[in-house]
Amino acid sequence: MMPGADEMTALPRRPASCTELFTVFTRLALQGFGGVLPVAQRELVERQRWLTAEQFLEVLALGQVLPGPNVVNLALMVGQRFFGHRGALAAMAGMLCVPLVGVLLLAALAAHWQRYAVVTGALRGMGIVSAGLIVAAALRLAVPLKRSPLTPAGAAGVVGAAFVAVGLLRWPLVAVVIGLGGVACGWAAWRLRAAAASGRHG
Repeated sequence: MMPGADEMTALPRRPASCTELFTVFTRLALQGFGGVLPVAQRELVERQRWLTAEQFLEVLALGQVLPGPNVVNLALMVGQRFFGHRGALAAMAGMLCVPLVGVLLLAALAAHWQRYAVVTGALRGMGIVSAGLIVAAALRLAVPLKRSPLTPAGAAGVVGAAFVAVGLLRWPLVAVVIGLGGVACGWAAWRLRAAAASGRHG
């Protein structure tokens, strides 16, 4: 059963050990057919409760703008959060080790069977499922934006602008992240300072 809104905002718990970090991230990676992000949100926020929805969104946003795969960056940051360097290595190992073996085996099988039309059709069908999983994850991640300092309307405007810039205009992702992300960060900082000032004078 999916946690309610009050449970989603409850304080997160901690993993018991680096072994648990490795196990959870291995299970997470093995479920991530077509992309780990939808599974990561469900596993870390709803099931393990290591992060709140807002914390997950913050870590994911930082992982998106850093070099490298965002889910690997996310694993490193979550592991570091709880057990320092040992936790970062354990989480990253869980994310990469077992899936690496599986990917190598599947790549060898795909190279052998790809001349068959049924295999090609199956891979295309999996691509459609992957797109659906990404859309579902995006909708889940939109929930914490209601509490953004930009207000729901402002957050929706930034999301819409990012979609137009990247999806329709095909602007470079780095330019959009730096430009639009910088504007959003500055706007949020201004609103937080204004709210703090009004609280002091209130």
